[in-house]
Parts: sequence; structure tokens; C-alpha cells
Amino acid sequence: MKKLFILFAVALTITTSFAQKKKTPAKSSKTASVAKVDNLTAEIKGKTFQLTISDKGKAADAIVVKELTNDVKPIEMKLSSFMANGTKLYLLQWTEKSNTKTDLKTEDITMIYSVIYEIATKKQVFSNYQKTTNIVEKVFLDRNKTASETQEKVRKEGFEFVLNPDGSVTQKSKNQENKWLYDAAKQEFVEAKKKK
Repeated sequence: MKKLFILFAVALTITTSFAQKKKTPAKSSKTASVAKVDNLTAEIKGKTFQLTISDKGKAADAIVVKELTNDVKPIEMKLSSFMANGTKLYLLQWTEKSNTKTDLKTEDITMIYSVIYEIATKKQVFSNYQKTTNIVEKVFLDRNKTASETQEKVRKEGFEFVLNPDGSVTQKSKNQENKWLYDAAKQEFVEAKKKK
């Protein structure tokens, strides 16, 4: 019994000492990049994230994707074209990373955006985001705050975006799946009717 008590006391001491160590999250790169396809360039100009349209013999035109209001800038930009219901569309994807830190809690947030444009009309026809928050929190185990442990959690919001080979779009989450088809007459994606 005495040996069991000593073993328990040693295990508790080791657990407490590991739990009280500070964990430093990995720093993310906040550099922006440029993505190009056909006559389109996704880029940051000043405080604007935009799609620049360059046609030969014409002045460059732009579609504002979003105004940048803080130090979080788009990274890992991807730009691609695809056909959906006989219409050429462009998919712009990018990531934004940020974090908040206090003495007891750190949150690393990753936002992945997927936006589809019809360039002929300069119209956004679909938008999706997926947010992942990694939380590292120091939690006290007693009222006097003498013992603590580090708890890690992951919180997800939004949908995973999938562009299908036929030009349709699927949004997936843990509990739900939505399929969208492009309607050229309405110039927008509409929810696919589910078979009964």
C-alpha cells in the first residue's frame, strides 16, 4: 500500500510539472503571394486584395475580393479555371492565419476561403469558408490555483470545399453535406435537388 501511495505521489508530481510548462505555438508566415491563370492575377495592392484582369489592348481592370483591415494577409493563394454548365468560371482560394494569446490561453486560427467568379460579368457566384481554431489552455485543477494542466482543443466552423470534376461544388462538414450546381441563366450556384 505504501509503495502504491509513493508511486501515485511521483506520478502526480510529474504530471503537474509537465502541465505547468509554457508551450510556444509555431509562428506562421504572414507573407503574401501572387497567383495567376489566363489573364487574371490575384494580388494585394495596398490595403486591397483583388483579382486584376489584363486584356491585350485594354487598361487593366480589377475585382475587389476584400479590403484588408488588419495585419492578417492572404497567403497560399491558388487561382484556377474550370467549366460548369458550359460557362468558364474561376476559383480563387487562399488562407489567412492569425492568433490571440493571453497568459492562460492561445488560439491559432486558420481560415480557408474558396470563392468562385464569373469574370465576363465580374460577378462572385459562390463563396465558402472553413475555420479551424487550435486552442491551448492552462486550466487550474484546484481553487487555490496550485495545480494546473494544459488542455488542447480543436474547434471547426464552416464547410470543407470540394470542386468536383463536373464543375459542381460539394460542401462537407461533420454532420452535413451540400451539393451545388451552376445555373448559367441565374449566374449563380443553386442547391442540387436531392433524390428521394
